[in-house]
Amino acid sequence: MEKNTKIRPFLKWAGGKFRLLDRILPWLPEGNCLIEPYAGSGAVFLNTNYDRYILNDINPDLIHTYQYVKKKPAEFITQARDFFHPKYNQEKMYYALRDQFNQTTDLTERAILFLYLNRHGYNGLCRYNQKGGFNVPFGRYKNPYFPEKEIYAFAQKAKKARFVCQDFKNVMQKAKTGNIIYCDPPYVPLSDTASFTQYAQTGFTETEQTTLAALAEDLQKRNIITVISNHDTQFTRKLYRKANIKAFQQKRYISCKTNERNHAKELVACFNVD
Repeated sequence: MEKNTKIRPFLKWAGGKFRLLDRILPWLPEGNCLIEPYAGSGAVFLNTNYDRYILNDINPDLIHTYQYVKKKPAEFITQARDFFHPKYNQEKMYYALRDQFNQTTDLTERAILFLYLNRHGYNGLCRYNQKGGFNVPFGRYKNPYFPEKEIYAFAQKAKKARFVCQDFKNVMQKAKTGNIIYCDPPYVPLSDTASFTQYAQTGFTETEQTTLAALAEDLQKRNIITVISNHDTQFTRKLYRKANIKAFQQKRYISCKTNERNHAKELVACFNVD
């Protein structure tokens, strides 16, 4: 990767870390393997240089899509490109394909439609209802971008990666000496009305936030470094009290109203080892 050239993920992602790479990458030391319990868009994976990667996510649609792209990128591109024709960029067609996605059990079909929904749905959101149905509304974009070169770049880098769909605790507990862990969990809400955790069928509670921090402390005792991104709040400051913390302001991109996309306080917490 050329200096100052960043690789963009092929998926749009609310809370994705592409814009924060300059804040995060300096905290990631050398190691033999980078483990990401919350893979998301894969921005950190794509812009680091480890020998191996373990990319986990609780969202099976995301992981199946990544596995398909890794194995058959050209086939994926050929099939997915058809859905980026103007006739599919219509509200009625979008909801018909969203229903098709929610009803099918064919993993190839789900992967292709997952990319379509990601690029045509509102604001790059990935959201499911309590029954497991994808429920993001139509995005009304004039000309959704088909990320062919980004898909190929991901597939090339994915040769070094293993994709798994497990609980974050299982993945972290299997870490070994020399592994580096980067965690980008659903953020702690800044207020009672600001929470966005319905990324999968279940949310991410304060109990799970506490469990994540405790795991980072346990791994620290095993000489394994964990780096975590989150909002900068009294709650996270308490959770990460045994970590080195770097706080900063970041513009928000998720709010429905453009004029409400203010700056939010965020942090990177690094559980260093001696």
